[in-house]
Amino acid sequence: MLTSIDNCRNFEDFRKLAKRRLPSPVFHYIDGAADDEVTYRRNTEAYNQCDLIPNVLRGVKEIDMSTSIMGQKIEMPIYCAPTALQRVFHPDGEIGVGLAAEKFKTMFGVSSLGTASIEEVSKRISTPKLFQLYVHKDDGLNNYLIDQCKEHDFDTMAVTVDTSVGGNRERDLYTGFTIPLSLSLKSIISFATHPTWAFNYLTKPKWELSNLNKYVTEGTNLMTSIGDYFTKMLDNSLTWKKIEEINSKWGRPLAIKGVMSVEDAKKAIDVGASAIMISNHGGRQLDGSRSPFDQLEEIVNAVGDKIDVICEGGIKRGTHILKALSLGAKACSGGRMYLYALAAGGQKGVEMALNNLKKEIERDMILMGVSNISELSKKNLRFRS
Repeated sequence: MLTSIDNCRNFEDFRKLAKRRLPSPVFHYIDGAADDEVTYRRNTEAYNQCDLIPNVLRGVKEIDMSTSIMGQKIEMPIYCAPTALQRVFHPDGEIGVGLAAEKFKTMFGVSSLGTASIEEVSKRISTPKLFQLYVHKDDGLNNYLIDQCKEHDFDTMAVTVDTSVGGNRERDLYTGFTIPLSLSLKSIISFATHPTWAFNYLTKPKWELSNLNKYVTEGTNLMTSIGDYFTKMLDNSLTWKKIEEINSKWGRPLAIKGVMSVEDAKKAIDVGASAIMISNHGGRQLDGSRSPFDQLEEIVNAVGDKIDVICEGGIKRGTHILKALSLGAKACSGGRMYLYALAAGGQKGVEMALNNLKKEIERDMILMGVSNISELSKKNLRFRS
């Protein structure tokens, strides 16, 4: 039985330890997805239905796994995607994740629903920083977030476009997960049986939605579920015209997060986006939709090198990353791939998770017979029928 992060060797180890350390509502918020969670499972299964073909006797001595996305060079072809509520999982929160990303010289994403402010992140983190903009109904709030990111020198921004209504996250309904955390007999028992988490929750500085609390009370002072927050607070009339307006105001590299079709990928180019993130929100929105890896080749074939393509979701192993790069992704990103590690061991856990992936990528590249990720191509792959 896993009791220490020092014994965690892979994604599943960190997940098991996170489950031991987190109260049930909090763990299942990370672990759960929409409806029957078919898409959530498919996000990883898709990688496992594709095989790598190595080349031997290539004399690989040095490995270069660096890449550039949205004008930012990163030393690993995977980065920490923006995720909400990180201090709920561990008091190190976003700052701990950012410092871990900085150590491995990769990008770090901050969510609009983050528990560290744009200003604090800017002061403490020097690695390339991405802000995830959830477009709210309140344009004053949207403009405030963009201005904050410009003032505090964030490098890139990603507009999330797949949350016009909250997904049906049934695990959250069963466990009663809300922000702030709701107290019921069942949840109190779960909190009490996880004393380390409970001690941190009660004794560490109170967390809040640091980038939103000047404009909204939901999630900080007024209890809500994430699904209800998306439905009530976000702009469900979002259009490509609005993306153009945001891009013009931002004036720096912009990504569209949540693109899944060729048509939308082409539109992203038309509105001047620098990148698209092929993503289904970790299977947490539209269950039954395609996985990012399933859609990757079709989209890359359509857009070529006109826009950076990032494959997000379902990644558990270095081989998954190499498969996505072989199909033409410039980089990959993920949330759960570091959130379980954060919950299990704070910043140290995230560093271990990133180090595990780095070692896997390096070893797998040597076994593939490539010294640079630019040498990867579709020739390296075969899909099972």
